[in-house]
Amino acid sequence: MTERILLVEDDANILKGLELNLGLEGYQVRTAMDGSNGLLAAQEWKPDLVVLDIMLPGISGYEVCRELRRRGSNVPILVLSAKGTELDRVQGLDLGADDYVTKPFGLQELLARVKALLRRSKPAPQGKLLTFADVEADFAAGEVRRAGVPVEMTVRELHLLQYLAGREGRVVTRQMILDAVWGENYFGTERTVDNFITRLRQKLDNPDEPAHFLTVRGMGYRFRGEIK
Repeated sequence: MTERILLVEDDANILKGLELNLGLEGYQVRTAMDGSNGLLAAQEWKPDLVVLDIMLPGISGYEVCRELRRRGSNVPILVLSAKGTELDRVQGLDLGADDYVTKPFGLQELLARVKALLRRSKPAPQGKLLTFADVEADFAAGEVRRAGVPVEMTVRELHLLQYLAGREGRVVTRQMILDAVWGENYFGTERTVDNFITRLRQKLDNPDEPAHFLTVRGMGYRFRGEIK
């Protein structure tokens, strides 16, 4: 099935160039030139990926991103922005973006990021195992073993592990984790996430020098492992 990409960009030259090149890559592409129409297209067309400019007329890209997540959409979002500071990147990720590309960008880099996001967004088949190092997790059975020895895991720890593993290689913010694992109505602090990451490191990694549950300073966490 052809993967569908929604482009939301108000620069006509960039829009046409990306539409042409993504089409040549075999994707089905739809475009919008402002935030309101982009949000409407994302809701009605159900794309597999949204490439979203930040500086849009009317509703900004940040607001589009926030609203899509508020409505429960899990579509991968690749943000395009002329703003490249760390604060801008963190803001985009905090609002639920999956990746951030600064203008001007190279076409090949953008295409590579699109492919990576589409690949990572595909869920692992139910009943398959997550394996990394000496850890094996069967989410369908709710069982985790390390070096063949059963590891006692709470339901929340299992959910957190599954969430991180499903986004292998991607940076996720603490707020994204809270929303996905604890729910958007949870009123605890982001420190809760840090505590649970510490638990996973103690049970499944090296807490002193973690190799799989990695901290991305100023942004959040990233899981590094292998799904089979």
